[in-house]
Amino acid sequence: MVKLRFRYDNLKAFIEKDQIRLFDAEFSLHHKNLYSGKGKGSEFTGWVDLPSKTSNDLLSRIEQDALKIAKQSEVLVVTGIGGSYLGARAVIEALSNPLDGLMERTGKKSPLVLYAGHHMDEDYQFHLMDLLDQKDYSVIVISKSGTTTEPAIAFRLLKSHLENKYGKEEAAARVYAITDASKGALKKLADEKKYATYVIPDDVGGRYSVLTPVGLLPIAAAGFSIHKLIGGAKNMEKFLKENSGLSDNPAGLYAVLRNVLYQKGKTIEILAGYKPSLHYFIEWWKQLYGESEGKEEKGIFPAGAGFTTDLHSLGQYIQDGLRNLFETVINVETPQNEVQVPNDPDDLDGLNYLEGKRISYVNAMASKATMLAHVDGGVPNMEIVLPEITEETLGEMIYFFEMGCALSGYILDVNPFDQPGVEAYKKNMFALLEKPGFEEDTQAIKKRLR
Repeated sequence: MVKLRFRYDNLKAFIEKDQIRLFDAEFSLHHKNLYSGKGKGSEFTGWVDLPSKTSNDLLSRIEQDALKIAKQSEVLVVTGIGGSYLGARAVIEALSNPLDGLMERTGKKSPLVLYAGHHMDEDYQFHLMDLLDQKDYSVIVISKSGTTTEPAIAFRLLKSHLENKYGKEEAAARVYAITDASKGALKKLADEKKYATYVIPDDVGGRYSVLTPVGLLPIAAAGFSIHKLIGGAKNMEKFLKENSGLSDNPAGLYAVLRNVLYQKGKTIEILAGYKPSLHYFIEWWKQLYGESEGKEEKGIFPAGAGFTTDLHSLGQYIQDGLRNLFETVINVETPQNEVQVPNDPDDLDGLNYLEGKRISYVNAMASKATMLAHVDGGVPNMEIVLPEITEETLGEMIYFFEMGCALSGYILDVNPFDQPGVEAYKKNMFALLEKPGFEEDTQAIKKRLR
């Protein structure tokens, strides 16, 4: 039985049951097409049965390499962009001590995980290299092609730094390449240098790849159980496949409800969490839904918020601004640790009425109060409830959102597995950088910038 619960009681004022029932047949069709490979972009639906097809042999190999990384490195640099790093970072940061990087790491069994290749800020890269001068480190480089600009530049710098620091032979033993099975610049380099390699499946797109070695190797190297992560995803996979009726399928309901709201003019969805550790999970979700649905001049714009922090910045707009948005809220029932509000004899802040209450209780009441206020203010709310944050519940939530995204894209009548618009800025960038082969574009775009 899955642990994740999906609630939509707070939509009663915005959506009638008959409006949901209208989607019964459409949901059944899309649900069937995902499993039969007949929908749009079906060549990229390998993620659908990925958890159940992930072998123990692969997980064991990943765990062995993770142990090797832990033995040889104080720091692990994960190099990738978009789906090549967001999923791993989402899971690692959800499970990690947020202050881990500031603590003494003597005796730590896992390396501190840092990231590169997800932007092109020169100062960040300088400071990263400065740190790596002082630390033993390994690199996981993730790219199907090996030519995506941001990670390719970062890895070129890291490879040079590794080879200068350790020599070419040891440097090669510290690089783990996750790439295409047979082609591409990174695959060629990995073969030449004899890097340890893992394959990104051809039928799984980057933003759906967190449950492949793309996410599993960094997560395992960070010291977390990929068996439990896959186990949670497998539970959700089985549950959603078996429950083929809309009323019993939470991912299907999520997909349908967000599209009903979209048809009512709710064009922005805010995914909100009350735990800062979920920040990068929300970032992963933003890429998943933005890249999957934002095409053909359609799509719900995915935004993220961290409550209660953002209630003191975005709260006014959410409560009283343009009524074109709705919220999906992730609530976690049980934290990993316990902190209570102490008594203060002076009680100048007036908080003694909370004496002995856990911070998580105060946070939970803030969540309930906010949902009620936003609903009263015309903002529809859905809720995802996790009993706690573990590898298993994160695995469930990852698969829940992947399935919900695919179904929602089909309801929207777009291909949820391609991203044609991503290439537009790249063409202009290559022209401005005067990349060979872009000479005509270079001349044209420079005229526009005069």
